Amino acid sequence: MQPTIGQIVHYTLGQQDANEINRRRTHRVTRTGNDAQGGDVYPAMIVRIFGDTPESAVNLQVFLDGSDSHWATSRTLGDGQFHWAWPERV
Repeated sequence: MQPTIGQIVHYTLGQQDANEINRRRTHRVTRTGNDAQGGDVYPAMIVRIFGDTPESAVNLQVFLDGSDSHWATSRTLGDGQFHWAWPERV
């Protein structure tokens, strides 16, 4: 499948992502969501594509468990942390 702008995918946070999210949340007056951890999977929308192959890197707007979001840039299709994947078909 070819990634296109607006598609919803699953993104697996890396520990660096989680650290950034939690740091940003601690500096707010009100807590915005549950703690993030490396390995957590969240829905994300593809907002930019770099290339025209299924393996092209994409920028993602990740929808977190709270009132904020996370910007994940230049991520590739794959398994594990720092990668996105197509949702399972049910």
